[in-house]
Amino acid sequence: MTLRFTLRADGPTDAMLLPILRWVLECALPEVEIESQFACPELLPRGTSRKLVPSILATINYYPCDILFIHRDAEREEYDFREAEIRTALNQLADLGTIANIPVVPVRMSEAWLLIDEAAIRRASGNPNGKTKLSLPSLRDIEKLPNPKATLHALLKSACELNGRRLKSFRADDCTPLVSEWIEDFSLLKKLPAFHRFQRSVDEFCDGYRGRQMTHPAP
Repeated sequence: MTLRFTLRADGPTDAMLLPILRWVLECALPEVEIESQFACPELLPRGTSRKLVPSILATINYYPCDILFIHRDAEREEYDFREAEIRTALNQLADLGTIANIPVVPVRMSEAWLLIDEAAIRRASGNPNGKTKLSLPSLRDIEKLPNPKATLHALLKSACELNGRRLKSFRADDCTPLVSEWIEDFSLLKKLPAFHRFQRSVDEFCDGYRGRQMTHPAP
């Protein structure tokens, strides 16, 4: 039994969300093989990548799936505003067929969901045994950070313990997806309101999916 999901993203660095989405689904459906696809905006047809409706259409055409995750960072807006944007776009589509759809709206940016694991940040920096003290934000403050991306990049630069020209050439953007890959357990994120709402949508989908599999088992 295989379940394929696609992440419709805002940018190429949003691939950092794939391990999180895979982890959530694997926890809920341990008996199911999970396949992931990343709809990188840069690979979608010109003119479709930045607008929700055409990008969603292009995504499902080029990356067929059972469940479509639609990502939008909250940034300066409220969670409800971004979720409403996604729902409005979906309402303009005539038919998604049997494809389930779930909004993914980190507050304020996707990088906020990576600020939970010091060891993963050290490994992603290329210096897993570094001794420089890293001051990660407390979990209750993560969604209040004005710029989680800048916070994560600063932590990666501290963790790498490079100096001078080597530090200037250090590319924190390239290391960001590695942080997500090195995190084995994202359970802490369940305490964040935005992630909790996302998790609830995934759980609802998984409950229905299990029910359909029991009613119509594979031959």
